[in-house]
Amino acid sequence: MGQKLKIAGWVSLGVVAGALTTVSLQTVARGVMSPMPLEEIQQLSAVFGLIKTDYVEPADDKKLITDAISGMVSGLDPHSQYFDKKSFREFQEGTSGKFVGVGIEITQEDGLIRIVSPIEGSPADLAGLKTNDLITKIDDTAVKGLSLNDAVKRMRGEPNTKVVLTILRKDESRSFPVTITRTEIKTQSVKAKMIEPGYGWVRVSQFQERTVDDFVRKVDDLYKQDPNLKGLVLDLRNDPGGLLDAAVAISAAFLQPNVTVVTTDGQLAESKAIFRASPEFYARRGSDPIKSLPAAIKNIPLVVLVNEGSASASEIVSGALQDHKRATIMGAQTFGKGSVQTVRPLGPDTGIKLTTARYYTPSGKSIQAKGIVPDIMVDESAEGDLFAALRTREADLEKHLSSGQGPEVKDEAREKAREAALKRLDEESKKPASERRPPEFGSDKDFQLQQALHQLKGEPVQVSQTKTERPAEKKDEEKTSTSDKPAESTTDDTKLPPASEPKK
Repeated sequence: MGQKLKIAGWVSLGVVAGALTTVSLQTVARGVMSPMPLEEIQQLSAVFGLIKTDYVEPADDKKLITDAISGMVSGLDPHSQYFDKKSFREFQEGTSGKFVGVGIEITQEDGLIRIVSPIEGSPADLAGLKTNDLITKIDDTAVKGLSLNDAVKRMRGEPNTKVVLTILRKDESRSFPVTITRTEIKTQSVKAKMIEPGYGWVRVSQFQERTVDDFVRKVDDLYKQDPNLKGLVLDLRNDPGGLLDAAVAISAAFLQPNVTVVTTDGQLAESKAIFRASPEFYARRGSDPIKSLPAAIKNIPLVVLVNEGSASASEIVSGALQDHKRATIMGAQTFGKGSVQTVRPLGPDTGIKLTTARYYTPSGKSIQAKGIVPDIMVDESAEGDLFAALRTREADLEKHLSSGQGPEVKDEAREKAREAALKRLDEESKKPASERRPPEFGSDKDFQLQQALHQLKGEPVQVSQTKTERPAEKKDEEKTSTSDKPAESTTDDTKLPPASEPKK
């Protein structure tokens, strides 16, 4: 046994040393010289050998190594990640805005899946599925007990394959099966409508490859309906982020040419960059996608709605518009995801997503673990913010990166608000689901949207009586200067490698 352990240890040490030699060479090539921790490398080798010889059943070498890589990367911060083949493919689908499925936006309700809305022109839409339909079965599997992610995975699949959804339509008091053929779905990340004569609403739910083109088309439609628009609401609530170039383009649509939109800063020279409201920073195919927008959009009165779910790219947009005094930001302090992740390939279909920089607004404020503080705090409803304190923010995540602009201060007021919200949640959970459902964004019952409209008209706004800015950090150092050059194509979650061309 001792001899086996020694052999396994030496073999594993050779494997690990070879991999680390490659990493070491790459580190030297980047101009960062640091000694390798040999004692810890020997311990890693010893653990590998012990598992190979002593574990209750044979362990797969590849799985042990990939698990070690995954643990090493995920231990850094909440956004660094190792991509195996499957997760890398899913990540690419998320940024492209394309996937194979039935084409519905869903949420979970009382253990079932509720359809928020079918995507226009999708198989689900053509099959007649409606908003508020409940899915009770996916093929032969009951939905009750499935997580939302499990339900999504069962509805997705290969193109031209079929899935049977059992639908409960409450308002018609009937349940019926629908057979749907899966196809490639292109998600719609932009919605728009006239909320009343002279005032438009544009919602961006995520920044994807098609977002800028969709945004231009929707805004053009609003101006065709009313060439003399008096005001516009840009709704970024619950927008988790997405592609950086899309965020820069949406910002540039409202800003004067060539002003700073966002800066980044990290250890690498390529991480020190300034992104400006200029086509070279967002035009992918050479042409300027926002050039056709009406000139009036540069000066139209603008309100941006944000909340605790507004993260990353949506924080970049709201921060830029706020710093340049181009818009009034209303709602709640945003999530605070102000870090840049870069995808480094480890092979043809695997890689790591590594945090390489922080985001800063044009005035130099770090977004990370802080977020954007609205100019006007507005509650979710006339009764106040019922459960906002329960929502997780960047600063709540374990191992989150600091802002880099001073130590964090514990928010004791928020802890008390959490306790009150938990009691309220317990009371609300006893009510029927229909009474617990929040109003849809953009509807006439959308309280924050109505307050945004009041702001545009110069009417009184019902300002929050409970919201306060999260405690500021003590600023003990300024961020280092950034270079004035565009970085490689980036997402707010991820900076993609040059070899990763966007899907067409």
